[in-house]
Amino acid sequence: MLTFTSAQIAGWVGSALWPFVRIGAMLAVAPIFAGRMVSARIRIILALALTWVLVPVIPPAPAVDPLSAEGLLITVQQVAIGVAMGFVVQLVFGAVVIAGQSIAVGMGLGFSAVVDPQSGVQVPVISQFYSITATLLFLALDGHLLLIQILAATFHSLPVGPIGLSRADLWHLAGWGTQMFAGAIAIALPALLSLILVNLAFGMVTKAAPQMNIFAVGFPVTILVGFVLILVTLPALGDQFQALAGAAFELLARLFGVGG
Repeated sequence: MLTFTSAQIAGWVGSALWPFVRIGAMLAVAPIFAGRMVSARIRIILALALTWVLVPVIPPAPAVDPLSAEGLLITVQQVAIGVAMGFVVQLVFGAVVIAGQSIAVGMGLGFSAVVDPQSGVQVPVISQFYSITATLLFLALDGHLLLIQILAATFHSLPVGPIGLSRADLWHLAGWGTQMFAGAIAIALPALLSLILVNLAFGMVTKAAPQMNIFAVGFPVTILVGFVLILVTLPALGDQFQALAGAAFELLARLFGVGG
């Protein structure tokens, strides 16, 4: 008759539980995986599949009771690591959404909003268009595979244990949030400057010919010019998004001490 001690059972449970917690936390926050079109059941199944693949090849988890104080501390650290990974990549998509919002307001389409499937909140239609484009670029660049690769590497550079992210690491994450706004400005700046010039031109026309109804003429022209600018600047979105995503993955690699 086989007999098992409580320490052995706790070790077996922890060896799969804590990697599952880290992977599940990342999938719950990361773009595409955390979208509303991906149900919680699919995320759980994907997290279980990744855990089943990674557990045999990662360092063993410490034999600690998951319900003890140390076990709860380890669980919190795994959640923090997973959330941090998904949060950094989510900021890249946040930059694209902010850029679309800025362009939509300049075009006069700030009132036209739809529900974003990524975040579940209402965003202008221009932001939705940019978000879909960024999602397709992310998949085309194998960003989802690179994110999973970095996640697997963190189990070797930062094994399961009570030691996880430090205060300096959290400050790096908070500081990188400024890249979201800088990236949004870089994406939207050409269209915004052009729309400002169009509005200035209409202002001078209104001053020269006060009898012209600027509301009847200005809005359609501004919207038309905005769509033309989006079409013209769309090829540059790929390079800007790739640079922003590359900076995010470099931050993750440096933060968790993984290569590539």
